[in-house]
Amino acid sequence: MRKVYHRLATPESSGLRIGFFRGICGVVGGLLVSYLGLTVLACLLPGSLGESLILPILLFTLIWPCAGLWIVLSPTRLAALSRSIVPTLVFSLLIFIL
Repeated sequence: MRKVYHRLATPESSGLRIGFFRGICGVVGGLLVSYLGLTVLACLLPGSLGESLILPILLFTLIWPCAGLWIVLSPTRLAALSRSIVPTLVFSLLIFIL
């Protein structure tokens, strides 16, 4: 377990490569973070559900690339993994509460 943590916590040897792991975390994590975040936004907006869905549908195409880029540009693999998992868990908990 210590070897896995050390491998995830060390930065890449070349700063020019993004890497497959961070790329997958960026795409999938960005999708989950943006989808769950905009679901929370739709629940919090006043009005009926149909009226509240217009803004998240329009913002989804902007939020997904921004969240993915934020995850991909993390310095280590561990940071990319935590940037994917922590907001996903927070938004999932908020959806469960709401």
